Amino acid sequence: MDYIKISREDLLKWLKNNLNEERYEHSLGTAECAKDLALRFGVDPEKAYVAGLLHDCAKCFSNEKLMSIIDENLTIEEAEKSNPKTLHAPVSAYIAKTEFGAEDEEILSAIRWHTLGKLNMSDFEKIIFLADKIEPRTREKCHCEPIKACLEGENGLNSAMLQCYRQTIKSLVDRDLKICPATVEIYNYLHGC
Repeated sequence: MDYIKISREDLLKWLKNNLNEERYEHSLGTAECAKDLALRFGVDPEKAYVAGLLHDCAKCFSNEKLMSIIDENLTIEEAEKSNPKTLHAPVSAYIAKTEFGAEDEEILSAIRWHTLGKLNMSDFEKIIFLADKIEPRTREKCHCEPIKACLEGENGLNSAMLQCYRQTIKSLVDRDLKICPATVEIYNYLHGC
């Protein structure tokens, strides 16, 4: 693989050994979906495939291990540290770089922001974000279909991103959970795109 320093076989073996079965299947599904979206929206499909494989490489690390890696090597916002479900994203980008030799900044950024997103994401970053949410191997069809439908319309990537945020915010409200201020800011930004 051109974007990492190990073979695809070695990467798949590492993922198989470090992820549970569902997360491994999800990573394969995300890679396949990212490649399809990349072809559709004019970005490098091989690069998208690699980012899809790597996006959750730290997902099955314990919270203690994630926090240890963050505290020793990374700088993230305090608000992000308070949500254990998103800690794997910056750590996965770190592991992609240090363990697998990924140097492409767009791959690393797409991995870093695939959970929360950020303002002004590139099309590549949006593709990885969306592929994570709509891959068909492990994601529920009822959740994916409204997002996929938005991809068909005008301004497809932004429309699909807006739908993702709409569904996320609704789910958080329905479960009476806190909403990260950045999520609201990104939603509002996408609403104007």
